Amino acid sequence: MTPTDIADDSAELLPIATGARTRAALRTLIRPDRGRAILGLGVLVGATAVGLLVQPLLGRIVDIVADGRPADALTLPVVLLLVVAVVQGVTTTLGLTQVARLGETVLARLREQFIERALQLPADRLERAGAGDLTARVTGDVARVAEAVRSALPEMARSVLAIVLTLGAMALLDVRFLLAALLAVPVQALTARWYVTRAVTVYADQRVANGAQQQQLLETIGGAVTVRGHRLEEQHTEKSAARSRRAVELTMRSVHLVLGFYARLHIAEYIGLAAVLVTGFFLVRDGSVSIGTATAAALYFHSLFGPVNAALVLLDEAQSAAAGLARLVGVTDLQESTDLKESTDRKASADRKASAVRLPHQRTPSAAAVTVDTVCHAYGPGRTVLHEVSLTLRAGEHVALVGTSGAGKSTLARLVAGVQQPTGGTVSVAEGKTAPSVVLVTQEVHVFTGTLAEDLRLARPDATDADLRTALATVYALEWAEALPEGLATVVGEGGHRLDPARAQQLALARLVLADPPVAVLDEATAEAGSAGARTLERSAEAALAGRTALVVAHRLTQAVAADRIVVLEAGRVVESGTHDELRTAEGPYATLWHAWSGSRAAPHP
Repeated sequence: MTPTDIADDSAELLPIATGARTRAALRTLIRPDRGRAILGLGVLVGATAVGLLVQPLLGRIVDIVADGRPADALTLPVVLLLVVAVVQGVTTTLGLTQVARLGETVLARLREQFIERALQLPADRLERAGAGDLTARVTGDVARVAEAVRSALPEMARSVLAIVLTLGAMALLDVRFLLAALLAVPVQALTARWYVTRAVTVYADQRVANGAQQQQLLETIGGAVTVRGHRLEEQHTEKSAARSRRAVELTMRSVHLVLGFYARLHIAEYIGLAAVLVTGFFLVRDGSVSIGTATAAALYFHSLFGPVNAALVLLDEAQSAAAGLARLVGVTDLQESTDLKESTDRKASADRKASAVRLPHQRTPSAAAVTVDTVCHAYGPGRTVLHEVSLTLRAGEHVALVGTSGAGKSTLARLVAGVQQPTGGTVSVAEGKTAPSVVLVTQEVHVFTGTLAEDLRLARPDATDADLRTALATVYALEWAEALPEGLATVVGEGGHRLDPARAQQLALARLVLADPPVAVLDEATAEAGSAGARTLERSAEAALAGRTALVVAHRLTQAVAADRIVVLEAGRVVESGTHDELRTAEGPYATLWHAWSGSRAAPHP
């Protein structure tokens, strides 16, 4: 079963990077800290090498006892054992500290890169994948990689070094001890291969199944009112249960896989230890080595149990982390490929003559503030929502978009704002003196956790308190903001002071004022206020848009009345354009909407 079989058939999951691409991305993440990696590895090599002196010293003690030497002959090896323990402890701590710092630094860089790229992905691409897929990557996959970095990476480094250096030490005692120990390697290699070939698929499917489970839970909980209203509780419960069963089934498969893995490792240990002991017996009998040397060889192999098992067992975490990392890199690569395509297109466009078609949402000097030229947009095959829409917004003009639900108003607004890219045609925005040139404010406003001042400064980090108060005053929000328990220093957002929908929307409009873009797009930005706060928000929005070019998706037709021009969309096409008075007297689609909304007379039949 493929990952797409596990997830919702309608979802187009975000891509997963190949193994080669994942390794290349990991090398790129580590490259800035190569010095720390080399230092940590070097210290761990020294610590492991010092620790290998324990077995020969124990073998020396065995020889002293076997030869019947005086007790004071034991003083030197015992003291050396204590010195070795201290030196190994200190150097191991230093080495693991460097490795841990390297891991945390790389992890932080990975998180920042992932979040940065995820926020830049086209909104329609995320919508096709579903919120559950991205949520699973942000939470579960990042957590799995973090766990591997903090525990598996240092342990794996120490285990590999211990294995390599211990086998070298056995060869120094007598190469025949090494050959005997290597009898366990074929069993261990076959075990590792058996495990890896199965684990890659199991863990990849498990991550996708968890994402599908989260997607279903998000849809069920987020749409709880609709689910109850249409009596769909049983259907959604069964869907959630089915996806949960699939996730549990894959988890149990991974548990059985690990149990079989351990069983095979124990067989390899017994084969290797028996071979070393038998070899020691014959070598001591022939006088080739002393009892102490044979003891040291047996102790060396026994000391390999921990590192070998740890290294092989860490394949479990490594495979799971690799699957998670591949999903994270898949997202960053998706954005990189988008950036590369846009960069290539931009270069090609620059090389063409003036008659060439502009890039989607390209910012170019223009007499018009915004030019939408024969734009089409589809959310998938057979799901076209805009059909060759052309529209020009003159500098300083306020244009209202009206139409029935599903006409394509929000899609056109998002294309103008640059949140999505058109599948056909172009959107050109005149270069402004400020960045960004376009700011979008929707009815879905998020209040970030932090002080009110910090929330406002997201739009302009260098804004002074005076600037913040001016912005709040502009949108008629300064009075309630200063009345908060600690004024601008009041903590808002989750766990802080709760702002009602109207105040949250005023906060978003104040951020718009601080960002000061030449072009603003409002997508039903006053819809959440309710009837009581509608007029207040409309006044706030009007003040925030003063002096700017604006495209407003009108939730209430009173916003359209105040606009310089009204554009009517129907089924993804522009069907009317003009002022309120012109369209009202034209007895077209807008007049129908106006009469139905205002209640001045019954709406005419289509």
